Amino acid sequence: MILKGLTWLVVLQLLGSIIHLSLLPALPGPIIGMVLLFALLLLRRGIPESIEKTAALLLQYLPLLLIVPAAGIMTSSDALLDDLPAIAAGLVLSLVVTVPFCGWLMQTLIRRMDRQREDQA
Repeated sequence: MILKGLTWLVVLQLLGSIIHLSLLPALPGPIIGMVLLFALLLLRRGIPESIEKTAALLLQYLPLLLIVPAAGIMTSSDALLDDLPAIAAGLVLSLVVTVPFCGWLMQTLIRRMDRQREDQA
């Protein structure tokens, strides 16, 4: 079951890489693969059990991906301190843009759910 889900994920990533190399060099292949996965899940109107189990298994190991950035931060602290104002400005700007957008999106989704409940009643 997990092998089937892993095969689907790898195939979609490879398709994304092929599209990246042949048509869209501006987008990374794995990102295109995730968009393909999203489109596949939308077409199926659900998550296949094999992909769901595989994703749950892979999520257990997600913290291991943080080891490399942590090591990079520790070894490149001087370069990071030189760029601290730019990094801080980027973080603050992303926070100022993201928080209101998430609030607006949440309110829109709540209104949509309320309308759907009213239509069903």
